Amino acid sequence: MRRVFYASAFLFSVMSFKTAERERVIEQNSFTTGEHIEYRVHYGFVSAAEAIVDVDDKFQNANGRPCYKVNIVARTVGMTDWFTKVRDVWTSYIDSSTILPQQFYQKKQEGNYRNEQKIVFNHNANTAKQYDIDDDNEKKTFKVPDNIQDVVSGYYYLRTIDFSKMNVGESVPVTFFFEGEVYNMRLKYRGKEVVKTKFGKINTFKITPQLPKNNFFQDEESVKMWVTDDANKIPVRAEIELKIGSIALDIRKFGGLKNPIKFN
Repeated sequence: MRRVFYASAFLFSVMSFKTAERERVIEQNSFTTGEHIEYRVHYGFVSAAEAIVDVDDKFQNANGRPCYKVNIVARTVGMTDWFTKVRDVWTSYIDSSTILPQQFYQKKQEGNYRNEQKIVFNHNANTAKQYDIDDDNEKKTFKVPDNIQDVVSGYYYLRTIDFSKMNVGESVPVTFFFEGEVYNMRLKYRGKEVVKTKFGKINTFKITPQLPKNNFFQDEESVKMWVTDDANKIPVRAEIELKIGSIALDIRKFGGLKNPIKFN
């Protein structure tokens, strides 16, 4: 089951000195404070897990910057919970202007395995510093490239991309930091499709993240995502082909959206 959550993490999913003029600014109208989205993770008709995504209802300060505080809780359910109990929490403080992470917190409980850590990003120095939660001592410093994402902020950066202006087959690069590694990925636009959800059918953009080689996915195009063709750009469905089988994520609940969402 741990592979399922690593796969989901990949979804929520992609210089020595930097002057103020070089810092990117992203203007977006896709999300705001107070947003709540839930996903069901399943093998066919069997529910295996759930992921709950919450944006705090107020802006928070991190590294002296106003940020969206986003919390993702991923946990096993049903029979899967009997065999492999997973309770993972990822929290990211996402800069409201740059949509880059300022701080990232991870709390993993997977069977008997426990791990907690904090990552503090310095986008001027291009570093990511890892800290122990218990004593707040620095463990390691990683060099990272410009505009690095974590696995949570990448989910929100995806929602700032205007896929309507892209040609089919065109892609956008995304670089993210996870488990002490830097991953280079591309989001390839595959065209428009209508997707059936529990709320009705909805118009979407189909995206296939071009994944780096790893031990979890079948190949570099093992993930397919469908993002709403509206101002919200919410991923409503994902299909993932793992080396151990296939899983899917479907939206099951939402609230606090910045824009109305219209199902057919």
